[in-house]
Amino acid sequence: MKNGKPLYKRVWFWVVVVILLGGVGSAMSEDSKPDTSKKQEVATGEKPASDTKKEDTSKPKKEKKEEKKVPTEYKSALAKAKVYSNSMSMSKEGVYDQLTSEYGEKFSKEAAKYAVDNVEANWKENALKKAETYSDTMNMSKDGIYDQLISKHGEKFTKDQAKYAVDNVEANWKENALKKAKTYQDSMNMSPNAIYDQLISQHGEKFTKDQAKYAVDKLK
Repeated sequence: MKNGKPLYKRVWFWVVVVILLGGVGSAMSEDSKPDTSKKQEVATGEKPASDTKKEDTSKPKKEKKEEKKVPTEYKSALAKAKVYSNSMSMSKEGVYDQLTSEYGEKFSKEAAKYAVDNVEANWKENALKKAETYSDTMNMSKDGIYDQLISKHGEKFTKDQAKYAVDNVEANWKENALKKAKTYQDSMNMSPNAIYDQLISQHGEKFTKDQAKYAVDKLK
C-alpha cells in the first residue's frame, strides 16, 4: 500500500473542522445570551415597580363636622313657634313678639329669633288663612283685611304677604258689604245713608262705593 497524505493536508479534513468549529461557536453564543424572561431586580435591592404596592390615591373621607348643640330653650321656642304658625296662622313677626312677650312665652330674644328663622312655615299661606277668617267670620272688605294683616297692632304680615292674601282669598265683597249693612241696620238702627257712609269710610269698613251701593240697595 502507498502511504497517503497526512490528514491535515487533505482538503476534506479542514472542511469538517470548519463545520465542527462553527457548530460549537453557535452553541456557545446561545448559552451566553441573558435570560430576558426574568425580571431583573433593581441594583439597590428594591423590587421592580410592578411588584410594589399601588399607592392609595383615593381622597380621604371628609370628617363630618360636629353639629352645634342647640340649647334646650331654643328647641322649646321652636316647638312653640310651630304651634303658633300651624294652629293660629300667625306671621313671622307676630310669632316672634308672642315668644318674647312678658305676657306671652317670655323666651329670650336669641331663642325667639332662632325659632322664627328655623320654623317650617309658609307666611304667605298663613296670611291667606287669616284673610279667609276675616272674610268669613267678620265680613270685612278687601282693604279692611289688608290693613288688618299689615297693622303693627294687628297681624304684622309684610305688605307682600298681605297683598298675596287679599288677591287670592275667595270672597264675595258685595255680599260681605251687605252682611255688614244688615248688622248696622239691625243692631244700631242706622239709616241707609248712614250705613252707606260707614261702609265706604276709610275709618270704617273701607268697601268700595259700588259694593256699598249694592249693600244698601239690597236692604229691606
